[in-house]
Amino acid sequence: MKVISADKIDAALEPRMLADALKAAFQTDIIVPDRHHHDIARPDADATLLLMPAWTGSSAEAPYVGTKIVTIYPANGSKSLPSVMGAYLLIKGDTGEPLASLDGARLTLWRTAAASALASRYLAKPEASRLVMVGAGALAPFLIRAHCAESPIKDVALWNHRPERAKVVASELKAQDLPVRAVDDLEAAIRDADIISSATLSSDALIKGAWLKEGAHLDCVGAFKPSMRETDDVAVTRADLFCDTRAGALKEGGDYAQPLAAGLISWNDIKADLFDLSRGTHRGRANAKEITMFKSVGTAIEDLAAAIAVWQRVK
Repeated sequence: MKVISADKIDAALEPRMLADALKAAFQTDIIVPDRHHHDIARPDADATLLLMPAWTGSSAEAPYVGTKIVTIYPANGSKSLPSVMGAYLLIKGDTGEPLASLDGARLTLWRTAAASALASRYLAKPEASRLVMVGAGALAPFLIRAHCAESPIKDVALWNHRPERAKVVASELKAQDLPVRAVDDLEAAIRDADIISSATLSSDALIKGAWLKEGAHLDCVGAFKPSMRETDDVAVTRADLFCDTRAGALKEGGDYAQPLAAGLISWNDIKADLFDLSRGTHRGRANAKEITMFKSVGTAIEDLAAAIAVWQRVK
């Protein structure tokens, strides 16, 4: 069995290539049982254990089985450790033979960003050039690169609740020839943005719907629990709503789960998920003035597709 490190995953993947792989996966019959979600009581901040299995359907020429084990420890930032860590086990689907153990945290970063980029193909305006990144954690560089690969982004405004962190990350990405600058005024940045991508562990709404301009696309990948959210009710009720999977986004992500529980939205308000968009049963953005919102909480389909893509490059 191979051990595939974060560096090897980085070398194997490219943003658009992985978005294409995810699109193909959403067009197939990958089986995804319910994820196991366990809360772990901690004195500093409660942690989370996620178990995410998936396997290719019977029609697959080269069958695979995979499981991701992920831990989410929000207090790790104060210890100079990533909040999200884990491992992915890729298994040969016809014999059960373990093929590889992949760095789960890095695989998660890549596939999460790729899912957002895939959604933006259908939901962002083709000429979108101004991106706001809310949050400067581990996901931010991956989301920025993924959106820049899909849209003609000329300016990236990076905001973080700790401004000094935004400045450090912006400087690192600018050195990699990405047009990133740190900002302190989140409202002003969002009012001018074509795409707003948010990846935080916030329990309070950071993004106000009143700030969204006509034609904006809102990409929300944080707030993975019903008690967490990054957007307010105005944003959810102003926008046309999309998600990675209906079952996950409406049950697990507070951005949709909370207004759903309050009766502000219903299941029918979700226009499409990544299955619909990838398979062409929904066109995505309807016009230039439409405000779109994509809520992602992740699915094992994305993990398996990403793991297979890496394996096919490095085996």
